[in-house]
Amino acid sequence: MINNTLNMDGLNLIKHFESLELNAYQDSVGVWTIGWGHTGADVIEGKTITEEEAENLLKEDLSKFEKTVNNSVTIALNENQYAALVSFTYNLGIGNLQSSTLLKLLNSKDSFNASKEFVKWSKAGGNRLEGLVKRRLSERNLFCSFLEPIVTEVPDDWETNYMNI
Repeated sequence: MINNTLNMDGLNLIKHFESLELNAYQDSVGVWTIGWGHTGADVIEGKTITEEEAENLLKEDLSKFEKTVNNSVTIALNENQYAALVSFTYNLGIGNLQSSTLLKLLNSKDSFNASKEFVKWSKAGGNRLEGLVKRRLSERNLFCSFLEPIVTEVPDDWETNYMNI
């Protein structure tokens, strides 16, 4: 087990793509969500929270995903690689990280090809979504330690050319 903690770039990426919502809403696939992307049995229609509660939920959620990344990755990571994986897991869930080719490649010390795997995870409900392409590209950019990792625009052909952005 490697013991890393989420850096500010990773936290900023998560907050950028999750956005703060103080009233429960259904995400693109119908999952009830609140705060900074918090989901679970405690999130029901009509629920409202404060900003402080949203921050506390985020901290609780992140600790679970940080632990998962620390326990799942068998090689040393730099802080940006770790942050990108926490964001990926926060958005997609523990099972998806653990079954991913991304993790298999990374644990076999092939971080170059592992970095190419992020954008493949840009579908929700069977449809590739522009927002998820941007998030996965941003996670890849953070993983690769780009100076400005967050992607806010993609080319017009993003749906067919997403692997080449």
